[in-house]
Amino acid sequence: MARAVSNRRKALVTICAWAVGIAIFFPILWTVLTSFKTEAEAIASPPSFLFFDWTLENYSTVQERSDYFRHFSNSVIISFGSTLLGLLIAIPAAWSMAFVPGKRTKDVLMWMLSTKMLPPVGVLIPIYLLFRDTGLLDTRVGLVMVLTLINLPIIVWMLFTYFREIPGEILEAARMDGAELWSEIIYVLTPMAVPGIASTLLLNIILSWNEAFWTLNLTAVDAAPLTAFIASYSSPEGLFYAKLSAASTMAIAPILIIGWFSQKQLVRGLTFGAVK
Repeated sequence: MARAVSNRRKALVTICAWAVGIAIFFPILWTVLTSFKTEAEAIASPPSFLFFDWTLENYSTVQERSDYFRHFSNSVIISFGSTLLGLLIAIPAAWSMAFVPGKRTKDVLMWMLSTKMLPPVGVLIPIYLLFRDTGLLDTRVGLVMVLTLINLPIIVWMLFTYFREIPGEILEAARMDGAELWSEIIYVLTPMAVPGIASTLLLNIILSWNEAFWTLNLTAVDAAPLTAFIASYSSPEGLFYAKLSAASTMAIAPILIIGWFSQKQLVRGLTFGAVK
């Protein structure tokens, strides 16, 4: 029997949830507000929250100085390309580990996870030299490959934990009906795992979109995504806070909109099981 919850406790939990939500969202809100200020108002002390002279000058200056849509297209291609390539590799890998485990399956999973513990700067020089010698430096293909390898352990782990909840008897029944290996994965496993695959896809798009270390070190002009677009407003002459905030707002707006409209799917895929 479910335990009754008092109205006082409900109110307390609601207040705490709103407080945590506001604390997490406040930096984004402050960045958006700063983007509508002048440079003088952006560094004023004490700062003004809502009562200031709102202006769109920063957005027009940012667009005139930098080609936002070129950086935006690079971010879309790099983030979606690396995520889709990672899924193509991770789905068969997670299937084999979940339904045909071997003696070293757990060791392989832990080894894949351990690669995320290595600081990226530790392998920057060899990867940079490798990209320079192979002509992949400042290319979309090179960044897609790097981000795929970086996020692949996360994709495999998420899909593995989701696939494990699917009863093996369903796949055995498909084999008895004559389904071959790839038919089993494509027509039986994948449709059942759509929520898990969708949540994995959305999470890794966000991770790839926000990746700054590799995009700043392996690109210059041609393949520079929105992270490089933001970094260009931090110069030796100083930080232009209002323009930097405008560039940041333009960079996070697309992924923020995607996250807002897909939050139900993301939560559903991360919290529910494969078989309802």
